[in-house]
Parts: sequence; structure tokens; C-alpha cells
Amino acid sequence: MERLRRELQQANDEAHGRALIDLAKGILVERLRCSPLEAAGQLDMLAAQVGSSSLELAADLVNQASRDRITDVAREFVADAAEPPSPSLGLRLRSAEAGATGDAQAVAQSILQHAVQPLGARAVAIWAANADQSLTLAASAGFTEQEPLRWRHVPPGVPTPARQALDHRAATAYDSLSAAALPSIGQHEFTGGRIAVPAGTGGRITGVLELCWPDPLPEQPQSLQRQFEVLAELCATALETEPEPARANPAGRDSHLDELLELTDGLQDPCLVLRPVTDAADNATDFLIRHVNPGFVDFAGRPRNRIAGARLLDAYPLAAERGGLFEKIEHVLATGEPFRADRMTLAATVEGVSLSTAARVSISRHGAHVLVVWTLDDGLPKVASLLQHAQRLGRIGGFEENLVTREIVWNDTLFDLYGLPATAQPVPLEQLAARAHPDDGHSIGRFLRTLLHHRRPASTSFRLQRADTFARHIRVVAEPVLDENSQLVAVRGAFQDVSSQHWTEVALAATRDQLAQTEQEAAERSRLALQLQHAIMPPSRGPVDLLGLRVAVRYRPAETDHLVGGDWYDAAALPSGQVLLCVGDIAGHGIEAATGMVALRNALRGLAATGAGPAQLLAWLNSVTHHLTDNVTATAVCALYNPATRRLRWARAGHLPPVLLRDETATTLPTVTGILLGALDRADYQQGEVQLESGDTLLLYTDGLIERRDCSVEDSLANLLSLTQSNRASDGPDDLEHRLDHLLRYTDADTDDDTCLIGVRVG
Repeated sequence: MERLRRELQQANDEAHGRALIDLAKGILVERLRCSPLEAAGQLDMLAAQVGSSSLELAADLVNQASRDRITDVAREFVADAAEPPSPSLGLRLRSAEAGATGDAQAVAQSILQHAVQPLGARAVAIWAANADQSLTLAASAGFTEQEPLRWRHVPPGVPTPARQALDHRAATAYDSLSAAALPSIGQHEFTGGRIAVPAGTGGRITGVLELCWPDPLPEQPQSLQRQFEVLAELCATALETEPEPARANPAGRDSHLDELLELTDGLQDPCLVLRPVTDAADNATDFLIRHVNPGFVDFAGRPRNRIAGARLLDAYPLAAERGGLFEKIEHVLATGEPFRADRMTLAATVEGVSLSTAARVSISRHGAHVLVVWTLDDGLPKVASLLQHAQRLGRIGGFEENLVTREIVWNDTLFDLYGLPATAQPVPLEQLAARAHPDDGHSIGRFLRTLLHHRRPASTSFRLQRADTFARHIRVVAEPVLDENSQLVAVRGAFQDVSSQHWTEVALAATRDQLAQTEQEAAERSRLALQLQHAIMPPSRGPVDLLGLRVAVRYRPAETDHLVGGDWYDAAALPSGQVLLCVGDIAGHGIEAATGMVALRNALRGLAATGAGPAQLLAWLNSVTHHLTDNVTATAVCALYNPATRRLRWARAGHLPPVLLRDETATTLPTVTGILLGALDRADYQQGEVQLESGDTLLLYTDGLIERRDCSVEDSLANLLSLTQSNRASDGPDDLEHRLDHLLRYTDADTDDDTCLIGVRVG
């Protein structure tokens, strides 16, 4: 009995594989140019040489010749496996495909016997998906006789594994059906693992392949998942409706499509018949608009021949928005479930302008095509009223001229623009030049040539000569209207009164001229201020020796010319034998700040000749600032150095304290009080003294060196001291200049203000 059982199994396998062997023989006949008998002998001889059966060799030959998805799955599976499976995956898939040539029941039995039994599965069910979300058992294998009868129909809403796969549009797997608590066919007999794979072709899901295991679901590598997808495609092929005999349709036309087109042509609402455009993975990437019915009206105003034959996303690119029309069509194509919406927004882009409308939309699948029917929102009277008010407010007059019947339609606003009564005859476009200013005849001729001869949209502006001698500036825009044979049949467009805009542009032009003159004057003032500043204080002055002091100066103006400031400095030997050192900063920018800087600098140099101390000099300079200048305030530091004693006396008026660098340690001079210059009529200033030593370096500066918008003055001073100490230059003759350049280069100030910096080295 065991021997007979093996022989019977072998006979069944050979019967199912006979189609593969016949295909392999045909391949050998074509390649070897031999007879079918010789091809059979060659197949047996080659199988003996490679040590495999004729059926396995036939499957390999078909795989190499077809280069289809079964070939790819088999190759990847064998490449990933530790050792080739027996029987081979290619043989199992090809055998299942050979058994799928009959009805769905034969497909289920072939898949169970040849493809999934070696993987441990014991039953197969093929479900057909219906448009009402119900399921019909199309075929099964491996179940008891009564089980398919009980599950021949599953109503909508029952959460079976097949329903879950359809809802997610992806394969779903369950380690244990009993643990998942989902009802399904064979739920009492096969309580183990379940896999449900959607079955479809061309982007459409027509059913589900369900595989049943008696034990918990084994591990499913990626290659096995692809194998199940291939088997699902075989089920989808069996579920597809068989085409009618060729004799009933001798021209080879699709009778189902013809019936669908006849149906849509009889509907009053706009209809589109779409055919999916799929990629290499059989996913719908777009839809070809195969047909539009005679009642079709594009809500964007385009003719029917611009829509028919185009791709959906080319004609309506905004349909690709999330939750939009394309997503609904794709879902209907995939699942077969119809879509209805009482109100849905349809959008389109025409020449860069976005247009939208509300419509009732109905989408349904018919074989390999999708039918879209929309009914535009019945708000035409309201829209017409809004359009009329918009034209009145914008002084826009619309027109349409039929070039075949010579009929011209104007709205009321256009009669007003021409200064004509509503009972007058509209003026044809060919007489437009006669109503315009003679100087505008050339532009009107170019406009009509583009519109009527080249058949392209055109626009122009001209001066309309009215009967009341009142000229108006008019802008006209128009487009040609072509019929289905691309013949020019009409012109439509609009006139707009742009007289007010014209005179506004004239006024703006005059204003621009005045602004240009003002800007030129401001630039000239800034240039003069900068020249004055550079004439008195050049940006860089080489080191000079003043009575035992080596003095170097750096001046960095603001980066923007119109921000020329009032920073100033001075270093001079006085008749008393002392050296005057000072820096200051006038509030504000521009020519006023520059002239104020010159006045204070010269006044301080003259006052210093009296021999008074720094505190007294600042008190006098405060009176000069308050009385002799126009609302000027300033900060300053004034110091007098005695070469004989190396004593430095200093005072400040609201300015930052000087920095003393001694033995590579930087500190600020002791704080002395003093209000800024010009704030009060009279002010007293405190004076400080410091004993300098040979090798000391004194730094006087303005706030442009250290100020930051995000930092306090104390933190900025601390950063300056740290930066001063970090520059350990050699004690050469250029050491002082190197220090000043280092400070200017690495300071982190960000206020874009002028900067004065004086460096004094004690000899």
C-alpha cells in the first residue's frame, strides 16, 4: 500500500507538471532547432547529467526563459537559504501555476499540494471580495466537506483575517487564530497560525488568499512572504472574469468597456472613465482619463479635448493632496468599495491660478476601469451675483465675441467703460483701434495678431477715446476659444479701467524721483562726514614717541556709511611738558556727530594748554558741550602724563575705564565718577592717579570695541581683559601695534559702531 501510495503521488505530480515539461520542450525546440521528440530526449539527458528530475529541470528552464516574478522569488529564496530546498521553490511555484489553469477550486488544490504543504500549511481558502464589503468563498482545499458550506458567504463587518487583510491592503499574519479570537473558516480544526494575503492585479484587489496551519505559525522570512504574494497573484488570475469568446467580438474590442462608455454617454452629470497606470510593482501611480461623456463640464473652464486623454494628475494635480480625489479613486480601485460624498472640494491649477469648487462625487470600479461622476454645487445664481459685484467694484467689463455668427455679448460694466448706453451695439474687436488713441495703434495691432492669428492669449493697455472726450486708460486681456478640431470659433476676455492705477503710478514715479534725490543728498552728507572724520582721524596712524611714551592709534569706522559716528581721540605734547591722552564718543551719527566731534576735540586741546588737571578740563568741556553745541551729549576719558615722575592723572565723563597691562596682567584703572558731557549745565568730576612703570601698556578705547547686544558691560570688560592678556607678543618695536591689531581682530563686539583704540607703552 505504501508503494502504491508513492506511485500515485508521483503520477499526480507528473500530471500537474506536464504543462511545465511541455513548456520546457518548447524552449529546447526553439533554442536547439530540434524536433519535439529530440527535445524530450535532451530534457531527460540533461536531467540525468545534473542529478535532478525532469520536472525540476523543466521548472528551471521555464524560470530562465520567463524572467517573471516567480523567477525572482525562487532565485532570492535559493540564494538566501542555507541549502537548496527539496523539492525546489521554483518547482513548487511553477507546479502551482500549472494547476491554476482551471477554475478557482483547481487553483486552491494546486497551491495546497505543490506550494504550501511543504511549509506545514494544511488548508487553503480563496475569498472573493465584493463591492458591499462582504466576502464570498470562491474555493477551498484541505477542509472538511461541511466547512465550506457554512462559510460560503461572510457579511460586511465580520472581522475575519481576510477582512483585516482587505482593510489594511497588506498581508496579515496571526501566530494563533484562537489567541487572535477572530472567526474564520476551519476555526475549530486549524487553531494555529493564519496568513491572509490580498490578491489582485493591476492595482486592484479582487480577493484574499488565506493559508491555515494546525500549529503556531512558524517563522516567516522575507522570501516566504514574497512567495505568498506570488501565490495570491495566481488566485487573482483565477478570480478575474473570463473574456467573451473572440467570435463574439471579432475586432478584439473590450465589450465591458464599450458598455461602460455607452452608459456614461447617457448620463447628464459629468463623468470620467479612468484606467490605472501602474509601476513595476503593479501599484497605481496615476490614472489615464480614457473617456469623458458629452455632459462633461470642467469646473476650471477647459474644453473636453484638453481633459480626455490626459493623466489625472496632469489635468488635476491638486487631486494628489492628502485625503483628496486621487486617494479616494485609488482606494476604490484597490478594494472595489464604491465611494460617495455629498460635498467634496475639487481643485485644479490653470496657468498658475488655483481654482476650486464643491461637488457631489461618486466613484465606482467597473472591471479594470474606474468611473468618476461629479455634480457641481448648484450655487450658480449666487456665484453670478458675486461675480457681478466683483466686476462692478473692480470696473471690469466682460465680453465674448463669436467669430462664426458675429454675435457679441457685453456686460453692463463694459457699456459704462465705453461711455455707451445699454441699448447701443457692442464694438467688435476689429474696430478696437478706431476707438483708441492714435499712438496706441501699434500695441493694439500686436494684441489682435497674437489673439486671432497665433491663437494665443494676449493682453495690452491703451487709451480709450470716448464720445464725451474723456480718455480712460484701459487694460484688455483675452483668450481664443477653439473647437474640438482646434478651429478658432470665438474670443472671450475682459476690459478693466486702470485709470486710477495709471495716475497712481505717475504720482509714485514723482515720489520715487524725490526719494532718489533725498537719498542722493543723504549719501552726499554721509560722504562729507566720512571725509571730515578721516581727515582729522585717519583709520591707522603709525606709532609716535611723545616724551618717553610710545603711542599707537587704531580707528575703525562703522561698516555702513550712513552710520558715520562721532568717536574721536587725541595724543599731544603740551607746553607744560605733559602729554595729553584722550578718547571720546559723540552720541548719534552723521554729519552732526562728525562736526560735534571736531568741536569737542579742538576745544579740549585748547583747554589743556591752560595747565589745568583732567577733572577741571572735563568740567570746562562739559560747559562747552552744553552751551556751545546743539543738544549734543558725549562721553570722554582725559589723562595727563608727567614724564618726569611717570605719574598719570585721569578723569572720565560717563566713559569706560582705561585698561592697564603690567607683567601680562590686565586690570582696569580705579573707578572715578563723572557724568557724561552736555547732560547738565555744571558738573564736577573726580580725578584719579596711578604710578606707571617702565614696560606698562595703557589702553584707551570707545564702546564700539567691546559692546554686545546679548552681554552686560561688566561681562564685556571681563572679555576685554582676558583678550588683552592672551596676546603674548614679543617685546619688539612692533609689539604695541601687534597688540592693537590683535584686539581689533578678535574682539566679539556686534553693534557695528565706530571704534577708537589708543595704545600707550611706557619707555
